[in-house]
Amino acid sequence: MKFKYETRRLSLKLLKPSAKYARQALDFYNRNRAVFERYEALRPKDFYTEGYQKAMLEHDYNLAIHSKCFRFWVFTKNDPARIIGSICFYDIIQPVYGRCETGYKFDERYWHRGLAKEAMELGITLMFYEVGLHRIEAYAMKDNTASIRLLDSLGFQYEGTCRQYARIRGRWEDHLLYSLIR
Repeated sequence: MKFKYETRRLSLKLLKPSAKYARQALDFYNRNRAVFERYEALRPKDFYTEGYQKAMLEHDYNLAIHSKCFRFWVFTKNDPARIIGSICFYDIIQPVYGRCETGYKFDERYWHRGLAKEAMELGITLMFYEVGLHRIEAYAMKDNTASIRLLDSLGFQYEGTCRQYARIRGRWEDHLLYSLIR
């Protein structure tokens, strides 16, 4: 796996831990705090600090080295210093299952431009053909229509509802399960 890939409009990078990237990640999360937190677990108290973000970059980097998780941070080619999103392929289980789960986040100001789809198409290709996975799963809350539309556009198939799947904002929430088979 390489540390940088490009699409027509985007650069996708596996970031090495550094103060510079920690600041960029923190800026990304701060800009989108309200929209992201609607769909995610409660954050640790120090989540919105450079130290926490640097620790997470180090954690993600170590997982990538061992092919357990690949979090690509997304930048536009014309603004390579500003994170606009991330796509992640995690809980990679090889060889028997050949599967992983995926998730993504994009800066609200970059929605409805096809950028998430462009990044995910490349990520899916990497997971299927460089990592050799057979199946990618994604979970979305019922009211997350933007995520559901993205999954549909990528060819993911709805498989069912996972009741009380994850604790979001302190409440157990149902999630819809989607999958894509190579």
